[in-house]
Parts: sequence; C-alpha cells; structure tokens
Amino acid sequence: MTALPGETPGTDDAPAEDAPAAPAPGGGADGPSPDGPTAGPDAAEAQGAAAGGAAGADAVDVVAEAASASSEEPPEAVEESAKTEKPSEAANSSVASADGSAAEETSETSADGSESAEASEDASETAEGSAEAAPAAELSEAQAELAAQRELRERIEKRKAEKAAPISAGGGLSGTAADLLAAVRAVESGEKAGTAFFARTAPAPTPAPASPRPATAQPPRPAVPEVPAPQAASPEALEAVRAVLAQGGAPEALARPAVDALGEQAAELLRTDPWHLLAVSGVRPEQADGFARALLGSECGPDDGRRTAALVGRLLEQAALRGHTALDAAAVRTALAGHAVRDPDAAVLNAVEEGVALLFGEGGDAEPDETDTEDGEQDEDGVREADPTADADAAPVRMFLGLDRYALAEESLADGLARLVNTCEKTADWTEAAAGAPSPSAAELIRTVASAGLVVHSGGEAARAEPAALIAAARGLGLRALGAAHSEDGRRRLAAATGDPATAVTLAGLLSGAQGPGRDEDGALALDLLIVLDAPQLDVEGAAVLVEALADGARLVLSGDPGVLGSAGAGRVFADVLAARACPQVVSRTPDPGPIGELISGIGIGELNQVDAPGKEVVIVPVRDAGEAVHRTVQLVADSVPRAFSIPAEETQVITVGHGGAAGTRALNEALKQRLNPGPGRFGGFDAGDRVVHVPAPGRAVPGVVRSADGEGLHLDCGGVPVVVPQERVESSVRHGWALSAHQAAGMRWPAAVVVLPGDAAQGLSRPWVYTAFGRGERHLSVVHGVDRALPHAVAEVPAQERTTRLRPLLEALLTPNAASSTG
Repeated sequence: MTALPGETPGTDDAPAEDAPAAPAPGGGADGPSPDGPTAGPDAAEAQGAAAGGAAGADAVDVVAEAASASSEEPPEAVEESAKTEKPSEAANSSVASADGSAAEETSETSADGSESAEASEDASETAEGSAEAAPAAELSEAQAELAAQRELRERIEKRKAEKAAPISAGGGLSGTAADLLAAVRAVESGEKAGTAFFARTAPAPTPAPASPRPATAQPPRPAVPEVPAPQAASPEALEAVRAVLAQGGAPEALARPAVDALGEQAAELLRTDPWHLLAVSGVRPEQADGFARALLGSECGPDDGRRTAALVGRLLEQAALRGHTALDAAAVRTALAGHAVRDPDAAVLNAVEEGVALLFGEGGDAEPDETDTEDGEQDEDGVREADPTADADAAPVRMFLGLDRYALAEESLADGLARLVNTCEKTADWTEAAAGAPSPSAAELIRTVASAGLVVHSGGEAARAEPAALIAAARGLGLRALGAAHSEDGRRRLAAATGDPATAVTLAGLLSGAQGPGRDEDGALALDLLIVLDAPQLDVEGAAVLVEALADGARLVLSGDPGVLGSAGAGRVFADVLAARACPQVVSRTPDPGPIGELISGIGIGELNQVDAPGKEVVIVPVRDAGEAVHRTVQLVADSVPRAFSIPAEETQVITVGHGGAAGTRALNEALKQRLNPGPGRFGGFDAGDRVVHVPAPGRAVPGVVRSADGEGLHLDCGGVPVVVPQERVESSVRHGWALSAHQAAGMRWPAAVVVLPGDAAQGLSRPWVYTAFGRGERHLSVVHGVDRALPHAVAEVPAQERTTRLRPLLEALLTPNAASSTG
C-alpha cells in the first residue's frame, strides 16, 4: 500500500485535527447545506481542471506519484473548498418553492452523526417528487410495498384501539391536561416517583407457550392487496388550493404537492389550520408562520395549539429522518422554545391530546403492580397519589414522544418476533445437514437454526457463504427456504453462492409479490425458513411488515455485518435485536480475505492499519483540495483503474460523504458524465448510457443504466431488470449514479471502489461510514485522501451515533430469558 490511510505524507509533525463527533446541525460535508444551494458542479469541475495534471496518467503513475509524495514532498495544507451560499432573506419570509430542496427540512434538527444525516438526505432527496408523482400504468414494487405497510398500520391500529391497557413500554396518562402537565413535570424532576401518576393497568400478557399454536387458532392473514395507482388531483381541488395559497401569499406551485400531501380537502384544511402547510416538503416553520398570519391575522400566535401541534409533528418527522423512532420529551420542549413557544410543556401535552404524538415512559416503575395500591390512593380522575415515603429512592421516569406509525410498528415487530420464537419447533434434528456444512461457522449456524425460531447471524462479506449453506441444507431437508437481500446485487451474489437463482430474492420483491414463492391460503409467505441478508439495512416499518407476513412456526434468520451503516429509515432493528439478546446469536469466524479484508477488519475494531498490498489492491491518492479530488477521481475511474486492473469504468463505483459540496455526488457525477458519457441530457437531463440510481421509495437506491425514453417514461436497465420511470417521476426519483453516498452503496459491491474524502468531509466521517465505504470494492480500493488526520480519528474515536428506539425494551419485556441463549 502506498501510504497509510489517514497519514498524508509530510504531516507527521503536524498537530492532529480532531474531527468533531458530529456535524453542526444540518451541516458538514455529509449532505447539502440546509441553508442554501451548494457550490455548483461547474465550479468544482473548473477547480479540478486547474488543480490536476495530465488526465491520462495510468494507475502506475498515480501510485508512483503518491509514493514519491510520501517519501519526499510534504503536500500543502488541506484546503476546505466546498462553500455554501447564505440562505436567501426572501426565503425566510415567503414559502419555499415546490421544487426546493427537501433536504432543507433537516436544517433545524440537532446534529446526530454523519450516518444519520446522510440517510436523512438520501431519503429526503425524493420526498417532494414522490408527492408529485403521477399514477403509473401498473402496480409497482414500491406501491405494493407501501400498500403492505398501510395494511399493517390499519391492522395494528385496530388492535391497539381494542386494548384497554396502555402500551407496555410507556405510561398511559389520564385525567385532564392540568393533571398531565403536573405529572410529567413531577416525574421528570424526581419530585415524585413515576408510579404516582400512572393509572392502574392490567397485568402484561405472558408470552405465548413454546409449543406451536394450532393453525386453526390463527386468523387468516390477508394477502397484500393490489392497490390502484393514486388518482391525480382534481382540477377543482387544485383551483381551491391555489386560491387559499394566493390569499396567504404562498406560490401557486405548492398547490399540487399540497393536494398530494393533504388530499382533496386540502383547501379547507389549510384555511382552518394554515400550519398544515408544513406537511408539504420543503416548507419551513417560519414560512408556514407567515402564511398563517396572512390568513388568520391577529387570531394566531406562537402558542396557538394548531401551530404547536404541527411543530411537534415536524420535530418527530425530522427525528425519524435521522433514524429515531422517539425523542426525549425534554429535547422536544427545548426545540419548541427555539421556535418561540412560550409554554413548551403545554404544547407537548396538547400534541399528545390531539393525537399528533404518543407519550411513553422509560425507567423507574412506569407500570405499577397490584401491590402498589397500599401505598397510595387514586383520585376521581384516575391519577394516583403516592405515599411520598414509599418511593423516595425510585429512579425518575424519562418521558419520550413518538409518532404513532413508528410506535405501532415497533410493538407489532416485537410481538411478531416473540411469536416466531415461541411457535417454532425446537426439537428438530439437523445433525446430518450440519455435518456436511462447508465450514465450522456454517455448521454452527445450521445447528442453531434447527432449534430456534429467531437467530441473529453476524459476520463480514465472506460470512455470506454461511447463510447460503444454511439455505442448501434446509432445502435438502425438504423445507421451503429462501434468502432475501437488500439489493439486486446482493440477490445475485447470494444466488451465485447457493447455485440456484430460485433461492434468492430482494426484500422489496418478496414483500411486493414480484419475487419469491407467493402467499399461502392464509395470506402468509409460503416459507419455512427466511434468511434476511444485509439485515442492518432493515428499518422498523419494513421489518414489521416482513415479520407480520411470516406464518407461525416459520424460522427467521437476520444476517448482516454490525459494523456497517444502519438503515436509511427509522429504527435500528438489527442492533436492537442483538442488544436485547432476544435470541441465539452466531458470530462467524470466517475472515474477509486479502488486503481489503484486512483493512476493513481493522477499521471494525477502531484501528486504521497499514496493510501489505503487493498487487496495489489498496491505493492512497493524496489531494490538496476539493477541485483536485474531483480531477483525481475522474482520472482514476476513466484511465488508471481500467489500465492497471482491467476493470472497466462502468464497474468502478465512486463513493463520497454527501451530495452537496464541491466534491459531493452532484459535482462528481457532473464531471464523470462529461468525461464518460457526454451529451445534452435529452431525456429530462439524462442520455442513453448514463449511469443512474433510481429511488422508488425513500431509503431504497437501485443502480441502473439509461437505455431510452418515450411517452411511457425513462427506460432503465437495473441489474438486468427493465424499469420504466414515468415522466412525472424522473426528476424526483432518478439521479446520476457514477458517484453515490455510502448509505446508497450499502448492501452492494463492485469490482473497484473509489472513495473520495475532500477536506470538507472531515465532519461527516465516522467509523461505520469508513467501514461501509471502504468495504464496497471487491478487487481494488482507491482512497482520494484530503482529510489528513481526521480519517484515523474518525475510525478510532467516532463510533456509530445512537438512535432512540423502543424495540430493545419491548423485546426484553416480551421474550423469556431462555429464548435469548447465545451460541456465538
């Protein structure tokens, strides 16, 4: 290896620059600046042309240059060249345009770590366009997947409404608003114990017995319904909304996204509650305030209940973009105060009463047992007055707020996982199948799955051979076994490992019914064993839909690498199941081979080691600024890597920290297109042969190549699967794909990867980000390195940012201790 990553030659004596543990709110190189447009890609390309040398140098020349710099010439100080413009003052007083960047919505959220910020940006990049999408001619995978989620929510909403007791992980508060306010304040301050304010609840239901439930006892599970394409907004509704927007001084361009977000009654909703405008992606609170003042005049104020409820909902939605399924109530109150709300406590309780958010308690004794009646009395409103001496030492209860969609999904997921644990046949004997396994780790996995309904399997890229061996063994026993991967690339790799394409599907294809065995007569997936690869990419809503679709007695294996970035959606399913020790865990002992595998293994434990790469498997290319980073990246992809390793440009993937900035995905894609496939952008900015990434739903990135375009839309080839993107959705759901973010690249691999780290990327780095990005190359990894010591600092000192979720305590409460015995 030419130079040790993070030790740019000539900087040994320079003081280390400690990268902050998290970027400033909404900032950092991890995404576009929320305050305004980023520096344009043309400027980045011009900088690259000026800073670079001859573009035709091959990989040997690059390596030799890097080696020479390592031993002789100290480079100049790293320049941070990515600049962002200040927000327009007009934008602060008027409503954002309909096609404004959806990423602006994250500007008011607290800094939460690079991986969460990048995930929220990837998700929000398509939020606006999704709202404006016209109906497709046929039911797409994304529509079927969303339909399944809607069906799940309706079912668990009905089930929740039938429950008399509060949800098990939170405090069901009762009484008047004043009582609630006093309760929350007293509990959080420690003045009173949490048991003093919780109405009596029925005892929590005991877990289901370990023996399988009879098939007749389970109500039929409806199959995923075919949902017709969404209807276009009626001209009458659009005209009514335009009139309201004009009255409030908002641009008419918001009419269609407002109707898409609020429905046919959008005009009436906006007239009675102008803060509903916050449901339109790209609209900021101060802009909604201006709209409300124009419509309501003196009737509205900072503590208007409609305003505060909308702000609470917005804060929770923004938190979900960063991966949280709940937020500390104290943090919500602090954020509300920042929006000029004079009484944040009352605002929180108003949001709870209005059904905008749910309130949960954690810690202390949030759900008292029957013996608590002797220590206190209950008033007529059901609020219990506790004996002040009885719970003097009780721990305070932390209060959390969450959106009902995530609360219900986590409850449903916990119930479903417990059902699989308790209904599986635990006496199966797979000894012979394990004896024929290709490795000790594969044999251990087979033996463990034989006696458990839920198993977690963790390991690196080489460990993917173990789930493949499990599928083969289960099929040899006559079981209906299947593997589901996060991406089409992962599906192909699994099919190659099993030797049977029928054994591998994508998770989206399985849920939509486009792939896999279909459903049985009860509506459940016709499977006995499902192995989910790339499980860290599972968000809580997708996981809830998946588990709900599995029949009683089915086995589920969650397999993945715990070191990679988490899901783009809300939740941390894989990490929570691991932390709860809710099931047997099998840790692979199969290491990833080669210099890249050695490098990644070290990063996983916080060490950025120098590795021996005699075949130039790992190359470090030092750069001084973002312009040079763009130039070197184009040189590597177009010339150096193809010449030295016979890897064509279309099989090399560029990965960078964020979409914005002078060396973000937008600038890199612009420069790479000009070099590799120049053209006028005849098809909505795209030309035949362009590499693109299609985002059919937030959090899902599908690489492809443009083939053609016609009246139906843009025709793509996504890994051999033809996809037609309607014209109306092209702008919102298709981006150039020569360069991706690490979140978009997760779950996929390419023969070669070029990771770009310009100087302004330092704040966006973390150990999971580096681990994920560096692990995308199979044969070769080039690191365009301009962050100096921020790289080793991120690997050693910046771990994964925590996400606030409820799944772990729910699992710990539901599952019996003997269900969580570990085999790893």
